[in-house]
Amino acid sequence: MSAEARLKELGLVLPAVPKPVANYLPYRLAGNLLFLAGQGPRDEKGAALTGKLGAEIGIDEGYRRARLVGLGLLAAMRDALGSLDRVDFIVKLLGMVNAVPNFNDSPKVINGCSDLFVEVFGDAGRHARSAVGNVMLPNQISVEIEGIVAVKG
Repeated sequence: MSAEARLKELGLVLPAVPKPVANYLPYRLAGNLLFLAGQGPRDEKGAALTGKLGAEIGIDEGYRRARLVGLGLLAAMRDALGSLDRVDFIVKLLGMVNAVPNFNDSPKVINGCSDLFVEVFGDAGRHARSAVGNVMLPNQISVEIEGIVAVKG
């Protein structure tokens, strides 16, 4: 099943691609690699979701927020490529979690995005990944994820 068909089957609606807040691009295509700028989680109105994991935000909510970031990254892929069906496979994700110093579950949070990509792309959604905790992220967003995607020739 194609990624676009799978997205419909799952009933997922992609958000608008957020406008950069500084001097950078939301994505850059270089040969057959698509580099996705880091995105943070946004609610249905587009407002940034902030807060620290291990303080006011738990793992389940962090997972949900990482999934929201994944939807934003899918939107950027579609915007860059015209269709998610042009994705060959997900190469790598870097997930950053705004957390208190003793929070040890960043990988469980970033699974929200990783699991989404496997749901949409199947085995092509499996990827290399780093999931790290940070004492802060820009504007106190709770999660930020960037990615590298291989594009079909």
